[in-house]
Amino acid sequence: MNAFHVCATCVNFLAVKNENGMRYFCERLGYETMPNYKFNCWEPKDHVKRLIEKRKGDGDEQLS
Repeated sequence: MNAFHVCATCVNFLAVKNENGMRYFCERLGYETMPNYKFNCWEPKDHVKRLIEKRKGDGDEQLS
């Protein structure tokens, strides 16, 4: 899960493009962030949850 635990994979992450480029925000915390930052309040997006579960399953099969 640690490989996925970054702001860009969180449900609260918001990317906004303006005339000066991209700006990234955490809607939950209410301040600017970066895609690769990590916070303890992280809640993964649905597709990330599915990928984490799939990778967990792939690891189990390799152990057999």
